[in-house]
Amino acid sequence: MATGEIILLGVGDVGPIHEPMSTYSELAKATLASADIRFGQCERVYSERGALQLHSGGAHSRVKPAFASVFSDCGFDVVSVASNHSMDWGPEPILDTIELLEKKGIKTVGAGRNLAESRRPAIIEKNGVRVAFLAYSSILHEGYAAGPNKAGVAPLRAHTYYEAFDYQAGIPPRVVTVPFEDDLAGMVSDIQAARQNADAVVVSLHWGIHFIPKLIADYQPVAAKAAFAAGADLILGHHAHTPKAIAVHGGKTCFYSLSNFIMSSTEKSAEAGAVFERKYNVRLDPDYPRLPYGEDAKRSLIAKAVIGKSGVKQTAFLPVLIDKQLRPQVLKRDDARFDDAVRFMDNVSQGFEHKFVVEGGQVNIQ
Repeated sequence: MATGEIILLGVGDVGPIHEPMSTYSELAKATLASADIRFGQCERVYSERGALQLHSGGAHSRVKPAFASVFSDCGFDVVSVASNHSMDWGPEPILDTIELLEKKGIKTVGAGRNLAESRRPAIIEKNGVRVAFLAYSSILHEGYAAGPNKAGVAPLRAHTYYEAFDYQAGIPPRVVTVPFEDDLAGMVSDIQAARQNADAVVVSLHWGIHFIPKLIADYQPVAAKAAFAAGADLILGHHAHTPKAIAVHGGKTCFYSLSNFIMSSTEKSAEAGAVFERKYNVRLDPDYPRLPYGEDAKRSLIAKAVIGKSGVKQTAFLPVLIDKQLRPQVLKRDDARFDDAVRFMDNVSQGFEHKFVVEGGQVNIQ
């Protein structure tokens, strides 16, 4: 690594609910340790306070504070707490989570005691390179967004419209999504301000449509291009629980979904599993009952970026497969599953500008 350069590794959703916590990071810890900065997405809240919001459906989203040890085990330097579950139990648990992670030496972005705090960047300097991180969520129940005097999540919400495109009765409408104008303007303003104090700006977005690998909502490329135009250098997306497109917009890389990294959830009954499969047309994997997000939920990737004083110089990804103990395993080049992972990513990235070039154990993005 040249002087004045650093390596960033970024992963998707982290938030297992089954013990022991100490085993989850076993297979990926050495790879994560090779980076100068490690980023992850905090999917749940760590607290014993709060009251479950009736409309949340997220009883599993608050876990014991001791479970946050998984973030220390991975050596994360910064995490986004802008999750769709951040406010499932009201404001106290997300504020407890922020305090807990900060006490562990992990910077947080994407939520806070008010809107200004939720939109505040975290800046990390390594080897003379300053990197600013910002985080937002597009998947928010009513009341979850932070306000001027209200705790919550930094929002990047979208309107949904249904457009008829055929005169025949019964033809499904086209779904159109458009970013909230004020939310988009706020993100753009934040990026522009962060750019004044950092060599690179990394934007974390909890967004999109979950479970369905090739489906990207209209608002996502719009928001991505606006972020890059404002000065962002890299977008790390998550929430979908499956890998999604990698796209190069104007020479800058957007990971639309990094998928799960370390996750578990309650097992679905046979009836609930059947409903899930009909609803999303996605099959559940019977070998992964505690990863009930679809058969591609075990696929994952680690985003890699080489960053210098002039911004992001190179991006790549490391193919990852989650084993049956729900441990992410970085695949080796001589493993047939490596090639399968590259083919999968090329397939889900169709329709977006991208070129993947395998070099050693990583896949460079051009």
